[in-house]
Amino acid sequence: MSEQDISSNANTRKLNTYQEARLQNIENLRKFVVEAAATLLQEEGPEAVTVRKVSQKMGCSTKIIYSLFVNKEGLAQQLYLDGCKLLANEFEGTPQAADPAQQMLNLGETFWQFGQRYSSYYKLMFGGAFSDFKPDEESMHGTVTAMRQLLTVISNAQEKGLIPDQYDTESVIRIFWASLHGVIHLYFGGHLGDIQSAHAVYRQTLSLIVSSLLPDHNT
Repeated sequence: MSEQDISSNANTRKLNTYQEARLQNIENLRKFVVEAAATLLQEEGPEAVTVRKVSQKMGCSTKIIYSLFVNKEGLAQQLYLDGCKLLANEFEGTPQAADPAQQMLNLGETFWQFGQRYSSYYKLMFGGAFSDFKPDEESMHGTVTAMRQLLTVISNAQEKGLIPDQYDTESVIRIFWASLHGVIHLYFGGHLGDIQSAHAVYRQTLSLIVSSLLPDHNT
């Protein structure tokens, strides 16, 4: 191999190393921006998550954030996906029950707790807190992944003939999820009194849904 070839290979390696380092730095910077935005989201609520406030918290210019996320909606999408991971982790930690009705009750309770523990993420993801943000295909896929535990228990119950044939899987999911969302939204809107009263309504709603889907099981 000639000296020219060796020099060329060395330059190529340096270029690759530089590109890798640059990409790593960009990824790290994105992570820091998202962490700053997530802190604002949890401490001050969705209305506090603006490009200006995030840049102030990081001590950088808004141009840096715009270069990474294009706009506030791009940042919101990343927070949405992080919220999906949090929800997935909560579902993964749900106590397991052999009885599908009890497992649905357990998962429903987990969803309530997620809404309370991560209320700002919940409002961003499901409450329209960012009026200009609409979940894209990637975000919706993240939601489906987060709800995998619920999808599994419902699908298994259907395969065993425990859920009446008139319900298809998609319909069951929509009925279950929409009903629980409705209670949480009403609570956040101040329509169900204090948290204890709202939680009681939520549990009653959850029980009614499960008993209607699994009529041969006691809930």
